[in-house]
Formats: sequence, structure tokens, C-alpha cells
Amino acid sequence: RQFIRTASLNMTAVGTAGRDYLAGELKAKAVIEDTKRASLALDRTNPSDPSLRRSRLLMGAMFAEYGRAIRERERNGDAGAHMHRAYGLANFAHDILAEASTELEKQGCDVRGLL
Repeated sequence: RQFIRTASLNMTAVGTAGRDYLAGELKAKAVIEDTKRASLALDRTNPSDPSLRRSRLLMGAMFAEYGRAIRERERNGDAGAHMHRAYGLANFAHDILAEASTELEKQGCDVRGLL
């Protein structure tokens, strides 16, 4: 449950920071710091379920790629490859969680907020 709460909170935080950055209300450095904090926060969790462990790794990599995309965009580079990888990693994590959601629910873990 710690992983689910941490992942949900950080998905929201990084998503909000990204939107604020695109709206010109937040600097790239702040978003990149948020992605690093999010990845570290996930690393500090220790889910026992194999699907949650795999999702943790994928989501940590997703945050890292998103941070790289923001950095590249700020440098007027092409952020597309990094965003593509970030979305791909997010989709893999989603698929793993969706497939495991029924079993996780039986164990008292509601992952709907991450889907």
C-alpha cells in the first residue's frame, strides 16, 4: 500500500508540475527536481507483490525519462524520444497493474488510482 500511495502522490505532483511548466508558471529545473524526487520516493518503497515491484521499476524509469524530456525541451532540443520512452514505460506499468488489479484488490490493494 505504501508503494500505491507514493506512486499516486508522485504521479499527481509530476503531472501538475509538467502542466505548470508548459503554461509558463514553473521553471524546468523545478519539474526536473520533482521527477528526481518522485523516482527516489518510489525507490524507497518495498512492495512485496511482483507486479508492484515491476511497476515500481517502470515508473521510476518513466519519471527519469520525463525529466530528460523537460531538460531537452528547455535546451531547445528534441524531447520526443524521451517522451516516447516515458509514455511507453507508463503503458507497460499500466498493463502490469491492470492485469494484476483483481488479485491485488483481493489483498486489499486498490490500484485503480494508478490506472
